[in-house]
Amino acid sequence: MITQILLPSPFIPSDNALEQSRVPDRSLELNTLSAILKGQLSPLTFATLEQYMSVINSYYSNMIEGNPTHPHEIRAAQQDNYSDDPVKRDLQAESLGHIAVQQWLLDQSPDLDTLFSTDFICEIHKQFYQNIPESLWLIKNKKGNIVDKVIPGKLRTCSVDVGQHIAPTYDDLPTLMRSFCQHYHPDQFKGDRKLIAIMAAHHRFAWIHPFIDGNGRVGRLLTDAALKAVGLDSYGVWCLSRGLAKTVSTYKSKLAIADHTRQGDYDGRGTLTEKGLLNFCDYMLLTAIDQVSYMKDLLQLNDLGKRIDSYIQARNDYRVRGMTEPLKKSASLVLYSAFIHGELSRAQALELCAMPERSARRLLSQLKSEGLLSETSSKSPLRWQIPEHAEPWYFPDLAPLTI
Repeated sequence: MITQILLPSPFIPSDNALEQSRVPDRSLELNTLSAILKGQLSPLTFATLEQYMSVINSYYSNMIEGNPTHPHEIRAAQQDNYSDDPVKRDLQAESLGHIAVQQWLLDQSPDLDTLFSTDFICEIHKQFYQNIPESLWLIKNKKGNIVDKVIPGKLRTCSVDVGQHIAPTYDDLPTLMRSFCQHYHPDQFKGDRKLIAIMAAHHRFAWIHPFIDGNGRVGRLLTDAALKAVGLDSYGVWCLSRGLAKTVSTYKSKLAIADHTRQGDYDGRGTLTEKGLLNFCDYMLLTAIDQVSYMKDLLQLNDLGKRIDSYIQARNDYRVRGMTEPLKKSASLVLYSAFIHGELSRAQALELCAMPERSARRLLSQLKSEGLLSETSSKSPLRWQIPEHAEPWYFPDLAPLTI
């Protein structure tokens, strides 16, 4: 008789364990902070930031997996400017593949029933691998020899081990994935337990290790989409992967600890350690809170206004790399107003320049040519943008500076 392995319990920490921890409070705090951040942004500014952050999310998620392609290299690839080094070129393409899946998920806007299904999770994997070079589909051993190849969207058909963890046998994967989707569907949980369950699911997905490769990226993309689907509407303007990458040793350590079997009678009643899972959920929620707080503070109107002023001053002191033309100080008010509203009519923009019309049009033309404002036609409103040369002033420490 063949006995199929079951998804390990506990699925989330018990009520008793949660009540003795800060984890439920952290879940509520994350919900509150996310709502505050969403409320302080206009829809158009939110959309601009979401597009901008897709590069940041790709950078940090891929960095966790050993791809150090920097944001400026990713943006260069978006302009079809790839490295001459074939390895770096493939990694640039991998980053673009990750961004493509983020956009696909945004366009799909999957509901919870769709998201928590084996077919859709496999589709995330398929979308990712179909958007990256086939050279990155190859599986190599520690000696660098090719031993297998990814089949996009297909569950693995071989045994694997990840560190000290021996993943479940491939024969059990269909059953495990059905069980995973059933037990972690957020409709199974209420209130603060929804977010806790998503964080617990992040570990259990890694524990199952359903694909021969790409589990980390797919797991984080799945978590991203789940957080958005349960109501963290500001997700996309902030990203969990940034916090995970900045504490990557802790992230991997806590994943590994949560793999352990139950450690005695005071460690829950499940198959795996409840303390380890509780600690992992606490870490994930704290990391999310740190990231949403960072972006909330970064996007405070007064503070961003001061950083726009600093950027204009840096331009006029010739401290902005690659930019040789100074900017009129009135550009600061134009850019600040465009951030608040997301876009400005041409009449509004001309008025904010506070100078003769010919000079104002010249300034607006400069702001457009330098990527600080954008337009869809010669008569369209002017939309706030985040060009690479302004990043260090607009969003200090969000990502590494161009090197």
